[in-house]
Amino acid sequence: MASATQLPGPMGVGGSSSTDASATLAKCQAQFELGITLSLFFWPSLSLAVTNNWGGADSSDKREWFAQTTIDLLNENADADAEWVEEFLLQVMLDEFEVNVDDESGFEVAEQMVRMRKNCMKGDFAEIMQLKERWDAKGGRGEDLGKLFEKKERNEQDDETSGSEDDDEDGGVDVDMDEAPPLVRVREPVVLEVDEEGFTKVTKKKR
Repeated sequence: MASATQLPGPMGVGGSSSTDASATLAKCQAQFELGITLSLFFWPSLSLAVTNNWGGADSSDKREWFAQTTIDLLNENADADAEWVEEFLLQVMLDEFEVNVDDESGFEVAEQMVRMRKNCMKGDFAEIMQLKERWDAKGGRGEDLGKLFEKKERNEQDDETSGSEDDDEDGGVDVDMDEAPPLVRVREPVVLEVDEEGFTKVTKKKR
């Protein structure tokens, strides 16, 4: 997890209002950093890259560095919008993990980060707490997201060959909702492609 940054300095001897303000600032910063970190750790494209070591043997460490770098970037650029943040996220994915994310998930993660930053400034930590609860419910295993993503793709391939037989025997297809990552708004399956330069590309699967 990313370490805390930009926490307030030593507090002088003052009234309770000064103490409360400093404590509130520290809590906002801590919650903001937690939210950014969880957003990245729940990003399926990043989880898949880490699970498969596309960033090398130190892919897991790179993800932690990614989280801290994103936190620092947002702290230093208070006016950054979702499109600007998305461009940064996609560039890191390409440079560090050789993955070209082209499924709109990068913008969703960036949009979530910008939204959480605004909410933290208002003292609203509800979305971050929901992420934390889901992370704790999974036992804090970020790599599981990548594995679930791979499992989903394998099941789709199996359904193409045996789906009709299952329908005849069961009278329908049962959907196991546990196969989808809890924080992913499932839109379309992801397909991995390799471009001419050897980079892995994540795209939407055309139906």
